[in-house]
Amino acid sequence: MGHALGLLWDNIYSEFDIHKHIKTTVLGGIVSLEYGCILTLEDLQAYLSGASIAAFDFETAPDDAYRSDDRAALDAHKSHITGISFSVAEGDAVYLPLAHRVGENAAEQDAVWGWLNPAFFMNPAVTKIAHNLAFESAFLYAKGIVVQEPCYDTIAAAQLVYKNEKEFRSLGDCGLKTLVPEYFGEQLPSYTETVGGLHFDELDPQAERTVRYACADSDYALRLYHLFNNWFDRFLPKHRYITEKIESPTAVYVGLMRYNGLPIDRPLMEQKGSEGEEKLAELRRDIAFIIGDIPIGANASTAAFKKYLFDRLKLPKVKQTEKGRGVTKRAGGAFLPDPPERVALDDEALILLREYCEKNRPELVRLFDLVQEYRRWGKIKSTYIDGYLKYVNTATGRIHPDLLPLATETGRFASKNPNCQYMPRAGADDIGVRNFIAAPEGKTLLSLDYSQIELRVGAFYCKDEKMLETYRSGGDIHAQTTSVIYKIPLEQAKDKNAPEYKERRTIAKNCNFGTFFGLFPKGLQKTLKFKAGLDVSLDECDRIIRSLKSGYPRLSRWQEETKRRAEFRKYTETWLGRRRSLPGITSTNWNVKSFAQRVAMNTPIQGTAADILKLALGRIVRGLPERPWLCPLLQIHDELVFELPENQLKEAVLFIKICMETQPFEAFSVPIVAEAAAGKRFGELRELEGCL
Repeated sequence: MGHALGLLWDNIYSEFDIHKHIKTTVLGGIVSLEYGCILTLEDLQAYLSGASIAAFDFETAPDDAYRSDDRAALDAHKSHITGISFSVAEGDAVYLPLAHRVGENAAEQDAVWGWLNPAFFMNPAVTKIAHNLAFESAFLYAKGIVVQEPCYDTIAAAQLVYKNEKEFRSLGDCGLKTLVPEYFGEQLPSYTETVGGLHFDELDPQAERTVRYACADSDYALRLYHLFNNWFDRFLPKHRYITEKIESPTAVYVGLMRYNGLPIDRPLMEQKGSEGEEKLAELRRDIAFIIGDIPIGANASTAAFKKYLFDRLKLPKVKQTEKGRGVTKRAGGAFLPDPPERVALDDEALILLREYCEKNRPELVRLFDLVQEYRRWGKIKSTYIDGYLKYVNTATGRIHPDLLPLATETGRFASKNPNCQYMPRAGADDIGVRNFIAAPEGKTLLSLDYSQIELRVGAFYCKDEKMLETYRSGGDIHAQTTSVIYKIPLEQAKDKNAPEYKERRTIAKNCNFGTFFGLFPKGLQKTLKFKAGLDVSLDECDRIIRSLKSGYPRLSRWQEETKRRAEFRKYTETWLGRRRSLPGITSTNWNVKSFAQRVAMNTPIQGTAADILKLALGRIVRGLPERPWLCPLLQIHDELVFELPENQLKEAVLFIKICMETQPFEAFSVPIVAEAAAGKRFGELRELEGCL
């Protein structure tokens, strides 16, 4: 029976092939092109009149001060909208030139924008479609316009259709110049082919190549809208909902964050950079005093340093790189004679080596303390000072990171140029990286952070009464888990004066954040050792997990049901239907299968938490036109950061808390809490509960 079901599902996956779907049900023939240039508001109104669905696309060009900057046309602070194309039917589009330096531009441009804002971009009766809506959103925001729903980002939709039977498309697969040839068999001219060595505003807007290039972008965005929605409706209807109601409003929000950027204190960054360099030089001298002139490099992991440790000092090879066997060996165990390039010297290996030296070579303990400190300062200096300074925008003096809402398979955000998702928390580093982000005069920073959102989602999924009651009563889930693990009364678990309070609570926290994802004794032991600094025996970890499962009986039941369901379906999904394929779930390789099972449990929780956050972003977008003073800056894990006038703090907190704490969907029965904090510097925010 299981084999037959597997074959049936393979056939269903074959039917998911979007290329087959296009050829049989969508194109149906060649569409003739009707592209043209318009110059008046009346022509624009006539073209868009009565349209309930329309695609649009901006052509941009650098401002005078940035004509030699290769990427200026992509930056709403360094460039301007040169023209807009619109499409209301496949094969039909118009181009409205606004700022070309040759040819004829549209007249009455103030009137054009005055009409477009309410009649199109904010009109609830028109679905606005764009390929990369975040880009258009940033340029519109520069004009004081926040695109309102219904809207549709065809890049987001592209990332939510199957590329093949095992995976969805990545962002790199979703450019218009990639999708159009693949799906429609048409080769669009590249930007370079169209403009040559010019900027777009140096092209004649009435020339055929200019009009065709501009109109094709909106025309094919509209075609993709119909194509993807037809596919969604046939195969994954919930992904259409996710595209329209979650990812597209999120794309608008991303454009606003991208435009606003992060206000930074550059003098402080440069001062701390100098201090960091001095500290690194001091640490290099101290290390050299012990090891001599052995080159250690920027990360103390050179082949020469490894050779010194393992050949000259004869220290045990406690861990191998992934190119080796990928197995960690505890100090005192059996070690294999691997070549230096296969011997790992990461942070975990340093901790194990230091532990070995404490027992066997105490004279070397200081060396490993110095190397760990050297690594830490090197990371701070290279990533958070030099790395951030590299991305300071010359037009704004701010950092404008690329925030990627679909870069992970669970739907969580990622960030690059620079990566702002993993900056150290306040108090977690000596330099104070978060203090580099500082509000300008008269403004304040505001942060709202979901409290334990993934644990709340986990409680919702497994329906354990103890977990649910803890959250519904405003209780302390870590104290509850301490009580469950150690079989002690809840009041004793809450007692901060109890001699074992800190260690027990640390263990409970780590159990809570790993328990939904199939925590094993070895995994718990490793987590406690390398993340919490606690040495807990394997037997004790096994006892802790058994106590956890017996104390939360519905947890194990949910885990087993989730794994069985995933094995049957070959995928897992969030509550709202964001799907993740699991081809390894039926593997005979235990490691592959075990990983897929953990993913099957992780994705519903982490992905549903991500969906909850993104739904909140959509609510915020809807309220921003009435609050133009509220500037979204950053999303970091479960936290949203804003910049606003100091005198608007109370209104902002009330508005954002409502957006974040609203019940995300009807079935969700666990209270959601967003904790607010504010201040001049991101690293010195003050909690606001009871202070407003």
